[in-house]
Amino acid sequence: MYENKEEIEKVILFAVDLDNGEQVPANLDELEELVATAGAETLGRMIQNKDSIEKATYLGSGKVEELRDMVERLGATGVVCDDELSPIQMKNLEQELDTKVMDRTMIILDIFAKHATTREGKLQVELAQLKYRSNRLIGMGQVMSRLGGGIGTRGPGEKKLEVDRRLIRERISKLSADLKDDIAHREVMRKQRLNSHIPIVSIVGYTNAGKSTLLNHMTQAGVLEEDKLFATLDPTSRNYKLPNGQEIILTDTVGFIRKLPHHLIDAFRSTLEEAKFADIILHVVDISNPQADLHILTVYDTLRELGVKDKPVVTLFNKIDKVDELPAVKDFQADHTLYISAKQETGFEKITDILAEIINQSRIYIEQTIPYAKAGVIQQIRKSGNLLEEEYREDGIFVRAYVDAGTKGLL
Repeated sequence: MYENKEEIEKVILFAVDLDNGEQVPANLDELEELVATAGAETLGRMIQNKDSIEKATYLGSGKVEELRDMVERLGATGVVCDDELSPIQMKNLEQELDTKVMDRTMIILDIFAKHATTREGKLQVELAQLKYRSNRLIGMGQVMSRLGGGIGTRGPGEKKLEVDRRLIRERISKLSADLKDDIAHREVMRKQRLNSHIPIVSIVGYTNAGKSTLLNHMTQAGVLEEDKLFATLDPTSRNYKLPNGQEIILTDTVGFIRKLPHHLIDAFRSTLEEAKFADIILHVVDISNPQADLHILTVYDTLRELGVKDKPVVTLFNKIDKVDELPAVKDFQADHTLYISAKQETGFEKITDILAEIINQSRIYIEQTIPYAKAGVIQQIRKSGNLLEEEYREDGIFVRAYVDAGTKGLL
């Protein structure tokens, strides 16, 4: 959140429950976490059970009045909807409530703006913000009148840009061009990793599942660890050597979340697609979270949207140190599942064993004498394969190893 030093934003959460079930209260629990991560305080919440969403005001007229009374009674400075509001809904609600109206997408964009540290990340966030806001200027009067303070207004996408559609279009065009350069650089780096023939393992998972903690404790990468949603935004790649000597590249990605805005998926596609080029997916799940089963489904839905398919998946049920008894949560789409504590480094040996096993299954086993004239290939085997035996003989170097097809072609 862009915090005003004098006061903290105080908001009321609201949502419509179309199924009259237990999911919406849990969704508002998550929204409250998002709001807290953005730096605001939740004063209360409202849920309306309805068969359909009101096109003009999202809530029914009676609930709008009730929400206005809550705002006045609790002294709220704004309200936050768990769904993405249309421009007309936002405009009408602001007129009825006479307070700042925000939605889930605005809060997530705000958090992303807070946590972006690289040039590419900042460009991606600003682009997503401007695309979202450009269609909603008509319905963001209270938000726009309070730029410079409060959640939902953070980031380079604010200032006077929001009041002029033409300037916004020009800025979007400029950002898109700048981002192309960063994406081109990322693709060059990705191509270098792929050409190295070193297996790539992509760490994915719901936000705050413990991905950065896992990467840190395995590689000492120094990635920010916080018990907050979207604490880590910019992807990190680190080399790691398995106990059998096999070298791999571990890549951490931005966390997924329910209702991840399409503006963000599009803007961050080059970053999120790191998983698309991985050899193995490490799927980290916070097993201590009551919504773990739904988090699993969200991750797979997002991976499918990104075109990630036909990859071996190892699901790591993380944070077992936080539960007295293991919940009956299953991941039927995973090839392997393990129970671990990234914080306490419990189960790490099993992770490396399974990774080595999967990599060897995709490799070609060779027993071959390599002429001394091609001795340089040995280093390639050490780097990208698994060298089991190496013996220097009169006619060359005898090796037993698992190698990828590219290295096999060099022999």
